[in-house]
Amino acid sequence: MDDRRLKGYLRSLYPDLTEELAGIEREALASGVPIIRKDTQQYLRTLMALCRPARILEVGTAVGFSAAFMATYNPVDCRITTLENYEPRIVLARENFRRMGLCDTIRLLEGDALELLPRIKESCDLIFMDAAKGQYINYWPELVRLSRPGSVIVTDNVLQEGDILESHYLVTRRNRTIHKRMREYLWELTHDDRFVTDIMNVGDGLAVSVRVKE
Repeated sequence: MDDRRLKGYLRSLYPDLTEELAGIEREALASGVPIIRKDTQQYLRTLMALCRPARILEVGTAVGFSAAFMATYNPVDCRITTLENYEPRIVLARENFRRMGLCDTIRLLEGDALELLPRIKESCDLIFMDAAKGQYINYWPELVRLSRPGSVIVTDNVLQEGDILESHYLVTRRNRTIHKRMREYLWELTHDDRFVTDIMNVGDGLAVSVRVKE
């Protein structure tokens, strides 16, 4: 089975974005800003309907597309806290939230996630991580602290365009640290008995971890 053809067909079935989200998506893609892919969007849309999360944490705002997406397709009122460290994207994200009328729903915290996460006290129903891949393993203890039984942690881009399958020595030198840390992260997710984790070939790889124990 041709995976690319299959994914192309499935993407053709997904409903269109709202006009506002489609505009943000076009602008991001035109300027080379990475945002969640179509199949990742559809998975998140389904997850919103299933989990109906009231408190959402996002690590990695970029221009605000995924936070705005979750706010739009969550069937219940929610509060989203999103973290971003890159000033030019912070400016764009704030403007996107403003023009979509989401400033009361989405709180954007500026700074390094390793410094910001310990300041967050409330547990979250859903955590979406789409930040610096080499830092995922370092964020994990804080994500565990901010979760509780029933919480879902979704981590994007865990397959690294297939590099995760390769030997350390076959990965380009500049990507070896990220490769090593991602493998450590996936091992941690799948061997932490407080969670049940599935790793899916959606987008560039999604790890979905459901907390089942204190």
